[in-house]
Amino acid sequence: MKLQTVLQNAAGIQGKRVAIAAAEDHEVIEMIRKALELGLAEFILFGDEMKIYALLEGKIGTSHSIRIVHAQSPKTAAEMAVKAVRSKEADVLMKGGLPTAVLLKEVLNKEYGLRTGSVLSHVAVFDIPSMDRLLFLTDVAMNMQPDLQQKLQITSNAVMVANRLGVANPKVAPIAAVEVVNPSMQATLDAAVLTQMNRRGQIEGCLIDGPMALDVAVSNEAAIHKGIESEVAGQADILLMPNIEAGNVFYKSLTYFAQAKVGGLIAGAKAPIILTSRSDTAESKLYSLALAICTTNE
Repeated sequence: MKLQTVLQNAAGIQGKRVAIAAAEDHEVIEMIRKALELGLAEFILFGDEMKIYALLEGKIGTSHSIRIVHAQSPKTAAEMAVKAVRSKEADVLMKGGLPTAVLLKEVLNKEYGLRTGSVLSHVAVFDIPSMDRLLFLTDVAMNMQPDLQQKLQITSNAVMVANRLGVANPKVAPIAAVEVVNPSMQATLDAAVLTQMNRRGQIEGCLIDGPMALDVAVSNEAAIHKGIESEVAGQADILLMPNIEAGNVFYKSLTYFAQAKVGGLIAGAKAPIILTSRSDTAESKLYSLALAICTTNE
């Protein structure tokens, strides 16, 4: 499967609506234009009404699939967008031209936010030219130094996303620097526990084996050379990163050095949340939207 296939699948899911906070952003408007061409969704745009109209006029014009709601500030736009999703007026929440922290503060609001009691985690989905399958990467953007309990929920979130995209029983590799358990390396200890929990049926819907170094997780040749026999080695669908630094560096390495295409979302909330960077391209935002739409389709 490639991200283009995810786009096509999302286009076949009708009736989804997206709430965008601070939609007065060039790349967001370009993403909306492409999404409307594909029939992906309808949109509620919260933000500076005059700026949004000005951007739409140059690219889209009027459309029955777009509704604009004026907001006095980015914070107000974020609050209104979150409430729209909470009330089920919209199915997906998306960040526009505002800082991530502003939107997340509203998402986490105890009165009207989107928390479920579970850990929120980021799942990135990479389409890498040299690979014949999508590669799921978690967590590179939300949880800085997750402990074992958090990694358990982060894994469950990523498995859910993979399942919704049609990847049955995905192979999960908890990443570390080595393939053996070392009491001095917490990532190897956590990986071993997650593996054992999976084998005993405490984590379902996937196959976990670790710890694994990155080369063994994605390369059959490396696994054979190192003598690692595993159903996951060389075939991993999901890479569970040990911390945000390792995840962030690997994420950016794939985009800048491997010419990978990527989409991503926040899982674990009441609805999918798209928290792409303001510097991300319209294409990346479009792929993220397609991922979010597909994960709403149970």
